[in-house]
Amino acid sequence: MLRPTLFALAIVRLFAGATLVALLLSCASLMHRPAGTPEDVDYARQLWAVLAQQRMVGRHARALQPFIGAARPHGWILEVDSAVVTVKGHQGFVVVKKNYRGNRLTVAEVEKDRARYLDSISVMFKREAGYDSADKDWFWAQYQPDGQLALMRKMGMRMAMAGKLIKGVTPDKNRGCIYCHSSAGGGDYIFYPEITLP
Repeated sequence: MLRPTLFALAIVRLFAGATLVALLLSCASLMHRPAGTPEDVDYARQLWAVLAQQRMVGRHARALQPFIGAARPHGWILEVDSAVVTVKGHQGFVVVKKNYRGNRLTVAEVEKDRARYLDSISVMFKREAGYDSADKDWFWAQYQPDGQLALMRKMGMRMAMAGKLIKGVTPDKNRGCIYCHSSAGGGDYIFYPEITLP
């Protein structure tokens, strides 16, 4: 009668130990988060303010020529802008991609009512040398149309989409912006050949 109880106790201890190890690994991973840190969020807010001042985003953003992009996870219709801007004393190149979504959306519909179809705004900003040398020093951010950062779920938690999105512990673990844009031709992480770094 004692043996089954000892066996059951051993099984419970084994599962409890495995759960503790998994929890510790998750905590260690969160402590080394590649993106969404308070510093990333603060930097993304300052970046948005600069872009709004330059009329690249926000209510008073200048209208661009929309085109069918059909690039997941971006919108069906896109507008792309680029410029050199200064954030926190650092002058860097920025690419702003406005993502428009809608059922069977057309360019004409976007031109008629941009606010109705604007789903999100994706930004890549060239930070100072050494920020992320392995990935060309790009800072990534995904905003909602009102300038709030988009959120994603990572390891069961919500994370602000700002910073090194998503940089894994090893290159084969990279996903998200870095993973996708590293395949762009030209080695600059920019998919549009008409946009060139200064």
